[in-house]
Amino acid sequence: MDDSNRFSPSIQEAVNKFLTLRDVNHRNASFDYCYNYFQTTPCYTDDMEKSCMVLGFYLASWGMFRGSSFLLQRSARYFIPFIEYIEELDHSVWGIDADTYNHSNIEQILEVYKKTVKIMIPGKQQAITLTTKILLGVFGFVPAYDNYFCDTFRSMYSGRCAFRSFNKKSPPKSQKAGTIINSKIFVVINKLSLIT
Repeated sequence: MDDSNRFSPSIQEAVNKFLTLRDVNHRNASFDYCYNYFQTTPCYTDDMEKSCMVLGFYLASWGMFRGSSFLLQRSARYFIPFIEYIEELDHSVWGIDADTYNHSNIEQILEVYKKTVKIMIPGKQQAITLTTKILLGVFGFVPAYDNYFCDTFRSMYSGRCAFRSFNKKSPPKSQKAGTIINSKIFVVINKLSLIT
């Protein structure tokens, strides 16, 4: 059974509702500002302060500076090593999108994820939500694995995929399936402009 067709109507409804609520002053617009900045700026280290502030404000407006988050105790300078890292990435990484997933691109995404965790996440802290929000805002090649996303897709797959780790497994193969990095659902979402 092709699961992508089964979910399309409800996803389309959600996209249509989202589009009617778009407002340049709403916190959701911070994704657009962040993504567009990192997609169009030729050199992030030329204005390091701006690069750090754009990423930091996006993450703050998407809930990453609240509660017990370690980021609450950090300044914008905390993002400098990450900005330096993405400045040096091979240009091909910036062209990855759901419709270009192949073995090589998936391996690149996994490598960027691992290095982002190493740079941004201290010690044994939980990494998946913050890291995927960073990758969404900067590259746009994966969804943010926050509670909304994970709970929705766990529900859609009736618990057959966990979305508790970031790897190349695709649902609904097993209870232990990790991400949808190579699944049809992400392609459907991407085509409906939720993540572009």
